[in-house]
Amino acid sequence: MATMTAAQKRSQAKAEYDAFLAGCPSRKLLDRLSDKWVTLVLAALGSDGSHRFGADCAGKPRSMRYSELSRLLAGVSQKMLTQTLRSLERDGLITRTATPTVPVTVSYELTDLGLSLHQMMRGLKTWAETHMDDVLANRATYDTRDA
Repeated sequence: MATMTAAQKRSQAKAEYDAFLAGCPSRKLLDRLSDKWVTLVLAALGSDGSHRFGADCAGKPRSMRYSELSRLLAGVSQKMLTQTLRSLERDGLITRTATPTVPVTVSYELTDLGLSLHQMMRGLKTWAETHMDDVLANRATYDTRDA
């Protein structure tokens, strides 16, 4: 039996990822990415904040301070935002930069890996906003059907 290098083992494992299989580790990644706060943070890190004025905020991805993210993501608790940012940093999707000022300035920015997801997450957010009326109408129709 031939031995494999670590790179060959990683390559073989990568080729075998199939999220339809129960034991595939990519399922845990999909679970994390489907979280609403993860989706919104990844979408927000490209926002220029002008969405509140009706403009399309699909600007270039940029770094944002914690307080900017907190204001943009209405309803997120401090604990949830912190947990979300830490998990995204652990997965290599964002970087955290602390600048030694008084008080310390902390900013978050998408990595190249995070950038590869950015447009998809913005698209998902936009799709949900665009089709919400259709979904609500379908829910109402479904809920009034005879059982």
